Amino acid sequence: MSVPPALTPEQRADALVKAAHSRRARADIKAQVKSGEMGISDVLILAKTDPAIAKMRVSELLESLPGVGKIRAAAIMERLTISAPRRIQGLGIHQKTELISEFKPVHHRGRLLVLSGPGGVGKSTVAARLRQASDNFWVSVSATTRSPRHNEKEGVDYYFLTDEEFDRRISHDDFLEWAQFAGARYGTPREGVEKALSEGKNVLLEIEIEGARQVRTHSKEAVLVFLEPPSWEELVSRLEARGSDTLERRSHRLELASSELAASKEFDVIMVNHDVEKVVEALVALAS
Repeated sequence: MSVPPALTPEQRADALVKAAHSRRARADIKAQVKSGEMGISDVLILAKTDPAIAKMRVSELLESLPGVGKIRAAAIMERLTISAPRRIQGLGIHQKTELISEFKPVHHRGRLLVLSGPGGVGKSTVAARLRQASDNFWVSVSATTRSPRHNEKEGVDYYFLTDEEFDRRISHDDFLEWAQFAGARYGTPREGVEKALSEGKNVLLEIEIEGARQVRTHSKEAVLVFLEPPSWEELVSRLEARGSDTLERRSHRLELASSELAASKEFDVIMVNHDVEKVVEALVALAS
């Protein structure tokens, strides 16, 4: 057995100071982990540049996590094949990945709200304002076969598809729902909605009534919201103000809107669009 090198009194004092500093540094980190200020991944990153943290035993780190005592820490280390005396600096890349995954925060699934109502009631305006007002609300962008209006942008207002591309996506079951309305087809891409919900984000689908019915059939978690105009006269005024519609199409829209208003009884919640900001506040509250 080799004999430890003899230290001068100065060297011994310096070593004791460094050891005390390392203990304080590790104690500070463990306190931050215990309070929730730091997580496993934060400590592993810090250990790359801080020798004192790199030399912390893995068991100490795990035992400082909220809800993890000596018994659970030992069981986790055994399952991940991490030896009891192993220090953070001795962990392999796979062991680090498994530790981070073990304590990865679990997201609660988001809420799915479906906003529908007659054409011209202001659904698009409400959806656009909600997108600006809430970081935790993901507003799905629908696909459509109709031509874009002068103020609409690809990927922001709609995904504008040809009839052939829309058919292809239907055949691949890419839509959560789709429906025909006023001579065009509209659909909700399935993948983005499911991804957002699984990440804990609330999702708003701004879709036509027939599409809302399809979502109700396929999803028990969906909350259907019907947006009503303040009055029939107000709705007529909004529809007639659309300069992009022909007289024949405007007449068709008014006839359709009249029948759509009767569908409100099929919905879970009815909101009257007196004020866009208040509707947005009500949607945020409904999802909380």
